[in-house]
Amino acid sequence: MMNTFPYQFIAIEGNIGAGKTTLSNQLAEEYGCRLILEQFTDNPFLPLFYDNPERYSFPVELFFMTERHKQLQEELSQTDLFQQSIIADYFFIKTLLFAKNNLKEEEYRLFQRLFNVLNSTFPRPDLLVYLHRPVERLLHHIRKRGRTFEQDITGTYLEQIQASYLEFFRTETAIPILIIELEDLDFANEIAAYQQVKDLIFQEYGPGVHRKQP
Repeated sequence: MMNTFPYQFIAIEGNIGAGKTTLSNQLAEEYGCRLILEQFTDNPFLPLFYDNPERYSFPVELFFMTERHKQLQEELSQTDLFQQSIIADYFFIKTLLFAKNNLKEEEYRLFQRLFNVLNSTFPRPDLLVYLHRPVERLLHHIRKRGRTFEQDITGTYLEQIQASYLEFFRTETAIPILIIELEDLDFANEIAAYQQVKDLIFQEYGPGVHRKQP
């Protein structure tokens, strides 16, 4: 490890197919950080949800929330939280943002009450990074990685998710939020592109939203 990672806890967020897990892995491997990866494929309701969203939206979101809470509670409560840097490829707030798009109004109100109770105990990240890509590029990545249950995801759905994130960012003033405009930048396979993204992440940011382009 050549350099010290500048954060104790950061979260890498983004829409489906943005590359958040790839970037999290790259940073964790280079800097020896502890890595928290979302275990979304374990959700037994997810394939059913993509086939019939109206029927399975509440169980799929409830399962996501309880599993994310369990994982983050276990990972972030360990005694070495401030001795070894942590990188997570999601932030717990995504639970509420996806639910807002997928649930009926009365279901969402109940879900939000449960979320607020669970969310109150988590530490906030030192930096929240949001990887922003055009919807067309997201769809290309989704098709390329070939997860069967994702192939029916539409551009409209991705636009709704994106809008939810951006709306949340406008209201979050307590932590630094870095939105990186990636377009078609391939940091997974191009060292120079990865370095560009990393240079942006390693800058100092105050609370609020910061938009940057490599």
